[in-house]
Formats: sequence, structure tokens, C-alpha cells
Amino acid sequence: MGDTVRLALSQDLVIENAHALKPQLVDALEHAAHLELDLEQVSEMDSAGLQLLLLARREAERQGKTLHIRGCNDSLRQTLAFCRLGSLLGDEAQPAANGQDRGAPWMN
Repeated sequence: MGDTVRLALSQDLVIENAHALKPQLVDALEHAAHLELDLEQVSEMDSAGLQLLLLARREAERQGKTLHIRGCNDSLRQTLAFCRLGSLLGDEAQPAANGQDRGAPWMN
């Protein structure tokens, strides 16, 4: 098992892509002690995308691993806040004061 795996998603976290994205997330978690999930290329997220993030978080916790989210844009933050799930991303759920990207560790 590798130390850190970085998975950069290039598809939106929406129902049309959920079936293809789920095995990517599960596989990445299986091969890393720490998963860095880069959402910089993701512009949309629906409830299926929220389910994928929650699945990744749950699986990381279950396996005693760390999940770190990077690159959340304002639209993704707003979706999480609307669903009252902004705390799942910690600091990443809030725009950085200086415009810099902030990641949020999900620890077990």
C-alpha cells in the first residue's frame, strides 16, 4: 500500500458520472494510506456526488486512512453548505481569505 495517492477528478460529481467515479474512489483508497482528492476540475455536484464524497469519507474512516479534499470551488462549497455538509470539508468549505486553496483533512 502506497503512502499518498492523489486522485484528480476531471468529471463533475453528478449522477451521470457516479457509476464510473465510485470504483476510482474505492480503488484509490485501497492503495493509499492517505488519499488526496483534487476537485479543481469539478464544476458541478448533485446528490449523487455528495453520496460519493460521503462514501469516500466513510471508507477512509473504516479503513483507518486519511482523506484530504483540495480544489473545491465556490459552487461546490455552496452545495455542501446548502445540504448542511460544509463541515465535512473543514476549512475547505470556507473560501480562503487570501484566495489560496485550502485543503481539509478527514481523519479517522
